[in-house]
Amino acid sequence: MTRQLRAEQTRTTIIEAAAEMFDRYGYGSTSLSDIVTQGKVTKGALYFHFASKEGLAHAVMTLQHELSMQEAQEVSNKNLPGLESLIRMSYGIADQVLRNPVTRAGVRLTLESGSLQQPMRDPYRDWVNVTTEHLERSVDELDVRPGVNVSCAAQFIVSAFTGLQLVTPVLESLDKLPLRIADMWTTILPGLVPPRKAAYYLNMSATIADGMMREL
Repeated sequence: MTRQLRAEQTRTTIIEAAAEMFDRYGYGSTSLSDIVTQGKVTKGALYFHFASKEGLAHAVMTLQHELSMQEAQEVSNKNLPGLESLIRMSYGIADQVLRNPVTRAGVRLTLESGSLQQPMRDPYRDWVNVTTEHLERSVDELDVRPGVNVSCAAQFIVSAFTGLQLVTPVLESLDKLPLRIADMWTTILPGLVPPRKAAYYLNMSATIADGMMREL
């Protein structure tokens, strides 16, 4: 194994260990010693890759954002209608939240950004932009009402989805997230979609949620 490959693997190990700790305890309650112990690495190895805990938090958030954007791109590559792509993206990200501690930690760190000297705001801007683009395409495809303010709708959808990630594990348990996303679309879609198409998209959303719940 080359030195460069070992270094890359060590960096990955440190990020994954940090994600586990940030996910469990949050940024303020996690120490670098906790991360060293979780990752079974030395402090020297950690400081070789990261100068500070905040730098490590940024690495976790960056990786989480890359994973979510990868999900968005994979769905977009299927050339589905814009609104269908958007709905499927929401469940794809939910699946990442349920299965990947890096995703959960990235979301938590973004929500706790007040603890960081340099908060990351781009992830939300990027998601609002992606959502806006899909809604604009949906208007052209006659799946979204032409009078809808897609910019406002996009920001609302991203905010609602983010809120569900935060509130669901507090009120119920995180594994109920697919059901709560189905509730979100049940609430939002009638205001976006012409009546003749609402049933199709509502049924599609419910079917995806049911499939995810069966797999948990």
